[in-house]
Amino acid sequence: LILILNFLCVCYQVGQLFSVAEASKNETGGGEGIEVLKNEPYEKEGEKGQYTHKIYHLKSKVPGFVKMIAPEGALVFHEKAWNAYPYCRTSELETFSSNEYMKDDFMIKIETWHKPDTGSLENVHDLDPTTWKTVEVVHIDIADRSHVEPGDYKQEEDPAIFQSEKTGRGPLGPDWKKELLAKPDAPRMCAYKLVTVKFKWWGLQTKIENFIHKQEKRIFTNFHRQLFCWIDSWVELTMADIRRMEEETQRELEEVRMTFAQNYVCTSSAYSVHLDRFYSVI
Repeated sequence: LILILNFLCVCYQVGQLFSVAEASKNETGGGEGIEVLKNEPYEKEGEKGQYTHKIYHLKSKVPGFVKMIAPEGALVFHEKAWNAYPYCRTSELETFSSNEYMKDDFMIKIETWHKPDTGSLENVHDLDPTTWKTVEVVHIDIADRSHVEPGDYKQEEDPAIFQSEKTGRGPLGPDWKKELLAKPDAPRMCAYKLVTVKFKWWGLQTKIENFIHKQEKRIFTNFHRQLFCWIDSWVELTMADIRRMEEETQRELEEVRMTFAQNYVCTSSAYSVHLDRFYSVI
C-alpha cells in the first residue's frame, strides 16, 4: 500500500499517534474495543522506539463467516507494535478465547517505511525478487471519495472539503498530488505499508486473506482521511503532549471497559435470579 500526504515526516508522527488515540476511544464501548497492556520505550539491537501491546475485543466487528468458526464474544485480537519511526513494525495475532484455536496459523504483519517522497521508490522493504513478484502494489488517494465505502463516509472527514484554519491545508482537489509534485519545496511524505497475511484453514484461507487485505486498505484509507481533517487538533502538539495523551487515553479506555464489565455482571446476576424464580414456579 502506497499512501502520499502533504506533511513532513516529523509532523506526521505526531498526527499519527494523536489519531490512533482518538480512534481507540471512538472504537471502545459496549464490551468491545481496545485494551492497552503496554506502552513503553524499547531499545533492541541498536533500534530505539516505542513498544505497544494492545488487545482488541471483537464481537460485532467480524464478518458472518468468521462468526461461524468462533463463538460470539470469544474473539481476542492481540497487536504488538514496535514504532522506531520512520520505520514501524506491527505484528497482529488473533486467538480464539482461552483455547487459542488457531495459534500461529493466523497472523497479520504490517511493516511501514515513512519516506520524504511521493511514492516513487520501488521495493522499499527490500524484498527478494521472488517475493516482490507476488506483491500487489495499491495506491491510496485520501481525497478520492471512490476509495471510501458508502457506510464509512463522513463529510467532516473529507479532505476534498476540509480546510485547516491553522495551516491552510486543503481542500484537496482531484489533481492535488500533481500539484504537490510541481512544488519541490512543499512538505511531502509517503507511507509504504507492506501487509502480510497468513490464515491457514482449509476451505477458508483464500477468502479470509482476501477479506483482510481489503479491510486493511479500508482502515488505512479512513484513518488517514481522519488524520488530515483532524490536523487543527494535533498540529501544535509535541511528543511530550502525545505521551501524556496516550496515558490519559489508556486510563479512559480501561474505565470504559471496566464500567461495562461491572454492568454486565449486574445484568447477568439479575437474569439468573429471574430464571431461578421461573424454575421455582415450574
